[in-house]
Amino acid sequence: MTALPPRMTRPEASAYLLLQHGIRRKVGTLAKLAVLGGGPAFRKIGARTVAYDVSELDRWADDMVSAPRSNTAQTS
Repeated sequence: MTALPPRMTRPEASAYLLLQHGIRRKVGTLAKLAVLGGGPAFRKIGARTVAYDVSELDRWADDMVSAPRSNTAQTS
């Protein structure tokens, strides 16, 4: 099995979230969330490059997904 890189670019992070967690977030959406907040934590590399730690993508995805529910009326 190929080891994951410790950090991913936005396109890589977008693909990773879909493949590993079933969360579809386009590159542009991740960029918007970086400005507005609410997205996965990221690092700046230089003036323009952004990188996401795999552990932060996983943590953010876990926070996005609810526990299993048996009906839509359940709140927790």
